[in-house]
Amino acid sequence: MQNPKTSVFSPTMLAMLGMVILVGLGEKMADRFLPLYLGALGAGAIAIGGLNALNNLVGALYAYPGGWLSDRFGYRRALILFTLMSLTGYALVIVIPRWWAVFAGSVLFGAWTAISLPAVMSLISKSVPKNRRALGVSLHSFTKRIPMALGPVLGGVLIDRLIRGHGTDEGTILAIRVAFAIAFLLALFSIALMLKFVVEDTGALKKPAPLRESWKYFTPELRILLVADMFVRFAEQLPYFFMVKWVCENLAVSKTRFGWLTTAEMVTAMLVYLPVAWLADRGTKKPFVVITFCFFTLFPVALWLAGDLPTRLGRPELVFPLLLLAFIIRGLKEFGEPTRKALILDLAPEHAKAATFGAYYLIRDGIVSVIALGAGFLWNVSPLTNFATATACGLIGTLYFAVRGRDLEPQPGGVAV
Repeated sequence: MQNPKTSVFSPTMLAMLGMVILVGLGEKMADRFLPLYLGALGAGAIAIGGLNALNNLVGALYAYPGGWLSDRFGYRRALILFTLMSLTGYALVIVIPRWWAVFAGSVLFGAWTAISLPAVMSLISKSVPKNRRALGVSLHSFTKRIPMALGPVLGGVLIDRLIRGHGTDEGTILAIRVAFAIAFLLALFSIALMLKFVVEDTGALKKPAPLRESWKYFTPELRILLVADMFVRFAEQLPYFFMVKWVCENLAVSKTRFGWLTTAEMVTAMLVYLPVAWLADRGTKKPFVVITFCFFTLFPVALWLAGDLPTRLGRPELVFPLLLLAFIIRGLKEFGEPTRKALILDLAPEHAKAATFGAYYLIRDGIVSVIALGAGFLWNVSPLTNFATATACGLIGTLYFAVRGRDLEPQPGGVAV
């Protein structure tokens, strides 16, 4: 076995990346289409916005416990526990085709990314040297986008086919339940992968840092980043759960084509990850974070114009190309995301990286969930109101970080494969 401190491609890292693909593929077959599923079950815009808010809140509340459990019991046990929680959530949606079961299941499976992220970041920090950390984070981000690219396409094809055979509402409901059944099987296999190949974490602590102490580890640079990040996430989350309704219902694009738009987004993100990580570790990080914040801000504008411009010009054939451009912009928002995560890891103390990372996401996503709760109300006013509010929030966060944000010194040696 390779020494994990000399290679980014140790068995532990590879098994973790495999788990990310397996769990993500099953989840993303259904995740992007949950607003349509809720609509088929009789839920309205307020309920759809409420589910988005719940996902953000649950992600926030789980972020710190996820980090604490990882620091206490080790990343291997923590990741297996979190996946078992997801399995329970999948089972709820499969067995009970009711909109409230989606809310109950989301409390379990909707938080997998948030609750597992501190453990994954801890695994990366302990499995690769510090001067390769940005590359390790980028490999995780790159790998995570593989199921995010494939899942919506598979889900869209599944929904379109079952709609043709069973009708719109019945076909959508059946397709989402089938997708969660596939997710259940893939998650089971990922647990077997972790048990077989992931090395037990020998650095687990008996007493991880409590939450009240985690704030002390936040440097001024990290606090500035946190505030800017919150405003930028408002820009992302206000339209997030309504993208599929805007594209498939307002603009009459098929679910399969919506899946391909998501694929274009993810492929764009994957193409920029590794080159940006290489550059960021050899120079200043702030420009990369500012650029990614700009793309977060531009996406709601591009999404609105994809429907508005063709109508004004009388050119309906322009809708899909403009949507494709909008989703490429959404993919480019990942430009500086690995850099931002690597920066959090660098600023966190060695003995409590997962807990500090979790505390950051607890604060950020907890506040974002409150704002996301208003997304449905804004949508009921008009889609433009939702998109314009999102853009305004993005501008505030971007300008704040551009003026106040500061760089860390580059790590000597940069990244290396």
